[in-house]
Amino acid sequence: MEELLEEEKEIMDSVESDRVNKVRKLLMMSKNKRIPLSKIHHCRLLLGIPDDFRDRVPKYPDYFRIVVESDGKRVLELVNWDPSLAVSQLEKEFMVNEEKAKRVFKFPIKHGKDLDLEVEDTRRLNLLNTLPLVSPYSDGERLELWSLEAEKYRVGILHEFLSLTLEKRASIHHIVEFKEELCLTKHTYDMLKKQPRTFYLAGTEMNWAVFLKDAYDENGSLIDKDSQVVFNEKLYKYAQMKEGELH
Repeated sequence: MEELLEEEKEIMDSVESDRVNKVRKLLMMSKNKRIPLSKIHHCRLLLGIPDDFRDRVPKYPDYFRIVVESDGKRVLELVNWDPSLAVSQLEKEFMVNEEKAKRVFKFPIKHGKDLDLEVEDTRRLNLLNTLPLVSPYSDGERLELWSLEAEKYRVGILHEFLSLTLEKRASIHHIVEFKEELCLTKHTYDMLKKQPRTFYLAGTEMNWAVFLKDAYDENGSLIDKDSQVVFNEKLYKYAQMKEGELH
């Protein structure tokens, strides 16, 4: 067990830079570029952030600062905006395979039938409504709440948030945790249901989890596994083995 603990420490040290960038990107996406430390700590396992992340923050004064509010709440704030990090996973995919990226989302036009368009014209108009998506690193607050542009923004936000998670999935509880910071609405479940090409929803409207489809193979296994995910699987097998020895 001591060897496993040492291995875990080595992994956490080796991925520290990546985890720091995850938090920076999360702050860059958030409203006012600040998030309560308690929320980040609560979702640390989801993002692969170490338990002692709060103690590591002072190591990065160029990236973060902790502000203590009047009620005692400790809030993590972004110090500097980094344009190189303000590129979403979707934008990266678009640069690699534009045609595939165009098929990721679908935002059908409303009242399309009333326009009496040919099938091909409707398809082209739908494509115009689909692209470009609104960057999750743009200012979502400026958008009209129920506009198509705002929906594209929120879809992009959730895609990028899931891309930052270890296993490219999250539960309703994780999404709700950052609802205010990420400018989401209470209709997130319905919004995700409209994008079955990209998101897989499991559970019910009151208790669901969402997965990035492209991150999983046809057997439901994660395609690209973070070193911490591999270690967690190893730890789980070790725990099962020990449990078996007790019976």
